[in-house]
Amino acid sequence: MTLFHCKQLGFIGAMACLLALPFSSGCSNSSDDDQNNPAEDNVMMNQLQYLGTHNSYHLRVREDIFDLLLVYIPDVAPTLEYAHIPLAEQFATQGIRQIELDVFHDPQGGLYAAHQALTLFEEDPASGIPALSEPGLKVLHVQEVDYETTCYRFISCLQEIKQWSDANPKHLPIMVLVEAKDEQIPDPLNLNFTIPLPFGSVALDTIDAEIRSVFPDQQLILPETVRGDAVTLELAVLTEGWPLLSKARGKILFALDNGGEILERYIEGHPSLEGRVLFTNSPPGTPEAAFIKLNNPLSEPGVIEDLVRQGYMVRTRADADTVQARSGDTTQREAALASGAQYVSTDYPAADVAFSAYQVTIPGDFIARCNPVNSGECTPAALLP
Repeated sequence: MTLFHCKQLGFIGAMACLLALPFSSGCSNSSDDDQNNPAEDNVMMNQLQYLGTHNSYHLRVREDIFDLLLVYIPDVAPTLEYAHIPLAEQFATQGIRQIELDVFHDPQGGLYAAHQALTLFEEDPASGIPALSEPGLKVLHVQEVDYETTCYRFISCLQEIKQWSDANPKHLPIMVLVEAKDEQIPDPLNLNFTIPLPFGSVALDTIDAEIRSVFPDQQLILPETVRGDAVTLELAVLTEGWPLLSKARGKILFALDNGGEILERYIEGHPSLEGRVLFTNSPPGTPEAAFIKLNNPLSEPGVIEDLVRQGYMVRTRADADTVQARSGDTTQREAALASGAQYVSTDYPAADVAFSAYQVTIPGDFIARCNPVNSGECTPAALLP
């Protein structure tokens, strides 16, 4: 939504629209920024619905590598044909309030600094990108073949988020979904592909440490803060609920995408995620359950709605693998929006006109809306800064 679009809505709609626009980076922390909006006093952050992006760092695979992938993995290659603008631009121009970052463990640096597939084109595999030689978590999709990204280091991505957040202190809360990746990929041409380091306890601790190296605790929505004095985190969200929107503005919430062994390792020694930074995709009925990922809103009709009504925070997807963008089918998009999932993720906050006019926006073209399932006392006025 832009100033131009706001002017098309009539006086009342335009006023609401203008106030709902994200602050520009040029805004200062004036006294107005410190005034509370009475309409949000009884609205919790989970009573809104926000727009998110999937693999938010992702750029398209290099064309010659993509052509090669079409030969070897023709069913998979087309799923990689999408791209996003830089994170800060997503926040500022697309109203995105949930992003996803995939991270690889690289404590010494340089593990992903070479791209061996380039030797097939008689190119030097060395990337020549200094950031890839520095120690720390790296952000990419699939090592060696799908590695183009808008920010190479996890810390660099975090710094970009913080810079935008600091410049827009009244923004609606942002959720960052983090997936720890350590899967080895096939190497059919024996190119000596890099084998990722496993995400053991130390590597998982690194995720927390890198986040805390950028964000102070007061800028984070932490599991232990949400838990408060409750016996478990799950009990807290089901009884006391999530933070008020007025307390969540300008803050960042992190969540772990993984299940299985990585999830178990992250929880181990941290009951109800005590001392941890990330919420986890833990199943209902467990002490850590608060955030739940259900990617396909069509797979189990009614389940997301039920979870949202109970008090869980849910992320779902409006589309996947470029399928909806190529066909123009909006069935999953409409189901995702109607489900009440607080975070509806897409690869298409803007249409890819090479495919179709398909795109995903929050109804009304605002940054967020009162949740269609559990809005409580939320009114459009609560969304205003």
